Amino acid sequence: MRHPRLLRAGVGAGGAVAAIGLWQLAATVGPVADSPLPTAVDALGAFAALLGTPEMWIATGDTLTMALLGLAISTVAGVLLGIGIGTSPLAMHATRIPLEFLKPIPPIVILPVVVLVLGPTAGMGIVLVVIGCFVSIVVQAAAGVFDTDPVAKATGRSYGLGRTEILGRIVLPSALPYIGTAVRVAAPTSLIVAVVAGLLGGGPGLGQSLLLAQLSGNQTQLFAYVLVLGVLGLAVQGLSQWGERRLLHWHPQYRKQVV
Repeated sequence: MRHPRLLRAGVGAGGAVAAIGLWQLAATVGPVADSPLPTAVDALGAFAALLGTPEMWIATGDTLTMALLGLAISTVAGVLLGIGIGTSPLAMHATRIPLEFLKPIPPIVILPVVVLVLGPTAGMGIVLVVIGCFVSIVVQAAAGVFDTDPVAKATGRSYGLGRTEILGRIVLPSALPYIGTAVRVAAPTSLIVAVVAGLLGGGPGLGQSLLLAQLSGNQTQLFAYVLVLGVLGLAVQGLSQWGERRLLHWHPQYRKQVV
C-alpha cells in the first residue's frame, strides 16, 4: 500500500522539478528571456526570503482565515439547507432551476456591491467565499439526501425507526459522499475567492500582497507570492482529501485507501 504512494509522490516531485527546469530555461534562453518573467532560481530565492518576513505570514493568516471561515459557514448552512430541500420532493423540484441558475455565477460579479457595503475588510472576503461555495454545497447535499435508497428508508420504518432516526442513521450516511465531494471541491475555490477579495477588492491577505508587488514593479516578489499561493493550494487540497478519506473510511471507495 505504501509503495504505490511513494511512487506517486516521486512522480509528482519529478514533475515539479521538470516544470521548474522548463521555467528556468524559458526565462534564460527561451522565447521569454527578454520579458519581465523572472527566472525560477530568482523566484525561489525570493520565496525563501518571504518565509522569513512577518508580513507574508500575516497575509497568509488573513487569507486562510477568510477562506476557512467562509468554507465552514458555507458547509454548515449548505448542508442544513440541502437536507431540508432533499427531504421534500416538492422543494427539490421547486429549487432545482434557481440553484442551477445561481451555481455557475462567480462571486466576482457582485464584488463591487459587497465592497461598497462592507468595505475592503476581512468580512467582505468571508462573504464572497460564502457566496462562492454555498450554492454548490446545497446542490450536492440535497442530491445526496434525495437519492437515498427508498428501500433502506422503508426498512428503517419497518424496524420502528422514527423520522429523526432515519435521517441520522440512513439518510445522512447515504448523503455523506455527496457532501464530502462538495466540500473537497469547494476548499480550493474558497482559497481562490479569498485571494480575489484582496486582489480586486482591496481586502487583507495574499491578494493584496500580490497587488502591491505588481504595482511596485517587483516581478520577482510577485512570482514568489504566486509560489506561496501554489503551496497553500496544495496544502488545502491535500487536507480536504485527507479529511474526506477519514470521514468516509467506511465507504467502499475509500475502505482500501485508509491505513
